[in-house]
Amino acid sequence: METTAPIAAAALRANSSLDAALADAHARYAAARPRSAEIHAKARASLAGGNTRSVLFYAPFPTAMARGEAARLYDMDGREYIDALGEYTAGLFGHSEARIITAVKAALDGGINLAAVGEKEGDFAALLCARFPALELVRFTNSGTEANMMALAAARGFTGRNDVMVARGGYHGGVMTFASEKNAVNVPLPLHFMDYNDAAGAAAQIRALGPQLGAVLVEPMLGSGGCIPARREFLAALREACSETGALLIFDEVMTSRHSEGGMQALLGVTPDLTTLGKYIAGGMSFGAFGGAADIMAVFDGHKPGALPHAGTFNNNVWSMAAGCVAMGEIFLGPVVGALFARGEALRAGLNAACAGLPMQFTGLGSMMSVHFREGQIERPYKASPRDEALRELFFFDMLEAGIYIARRGMMALSLPITDADTAAITAAVREFAALRRPLLTAG
Repeated sequence: METTAPIAAAALRANSSLDAALADAHARYAAARPRSAEIHAKARASLAGGNTRSVLFYAPFPTAMARGEAARLYDMDGREYIDALGEYTAGLFGHSEARIITAVKAALDGGINLAAVGEKEGDFAALLCARFPALELVRFTNSGTEANMMALAAARGFTGRNDVMVARGGYHGGVMTFASEKNAVNVPLPLHFMDYNDAAGAAAQIRALGPQLGAVLVEPMLGSGGCIPARREFLAALREACSETGALLIFDEVMTSRHSEGGMQALLGVTPDLTTLGKYIAGGMSFGAFGGAADIMAVFDGHKPGALPHAGTFNNNVWSMAAGCVAMGEIFLGPVVGALFARGEALRAGLNAACAGLPMQFTGLGSMMSVHFREGQIERPYKASPRDEALRELFFFDMLEAGIYIARRGMMALSLPITDADTAAITAAVREFAALRRPLLTAG
């Protein structure tokens, strides 16, 4: 496979302005993907906007994929890509992990939708409780979004307090996205906002709210917000202030739990009251989990009168339970976890070396990273300028042309099948982008 595309001639033609470069990139993209264009046009007749997952939409139309294998994707127009996105962290095991596929097929052979408990859900729960420091008891959901909603329900039910604090720029699922403080799709919670990595300011807010604050929900590294790691002192300050006031500290580790066997909480030595987890935990199947201290989780104990309800037809679906036992019990353990983290650290260092001296950098931790087109240390989300957005878009289309599939917003998440050759190809593509787009990167 040719891993970098010959974009030099196009770049030289189009580097006169950022608008010209984007127009040229769009034109080359569309010309190479007639089948994807056709699929999108047809879908617009019955799907609002032509797709059903907003993060996958971009103009002029999204690339339609035909199949995936290991860490490769193949689109409907016959193009091949290194999958450097890993389904936004959910695809940790790649597209064809044989042990997970075998487990899922065996589970389905036993019947779908049994409307009953099974043995594997208890086995799976035990694996997670043994792995993550905060988990004494756990319950399952269908997604990280549901896990975060139910964790907040647990916190509010346990404390008797309604208010919730979140970070500006945080993301906790499709109905809890906080790039802005007002969003029509968000659940109507009484919210308070803190600045990410502002230890003193956040702790003061928690103490000032006192007995009205039921929970503080935070990602130990922002995912959608730009792969910005939390400083340990920030999380420790939240922990101390919550302990003082009786608010519950919730770590959203849907993405970050991959960074060690016990997640970021184990890596940093800061233990929350509740933790939420997501799809990669079940091998990429539909899955979420929330759990924590036994006394908190007891609010869902059906043996006790007045227990909170927790519904969900697929909470214990047979394929997710089977896949999860294999994923967490047999595959993603010890040296495998450490090797993925190290591979990501090395890749990010290589990418930053490739764009050294330019207003361009990659933030992140381990196997998660995002590009930013600015200089200086980035400790919290910022309002992207039109120029920021245009450069991200150009980077995205140039990476696609080089055969590298990433998020439109510039995020990457490595999967286990990614090889040294793949990371070398990604680094080469970024080096080419930095060289050929230098006039645009340094303009203004």
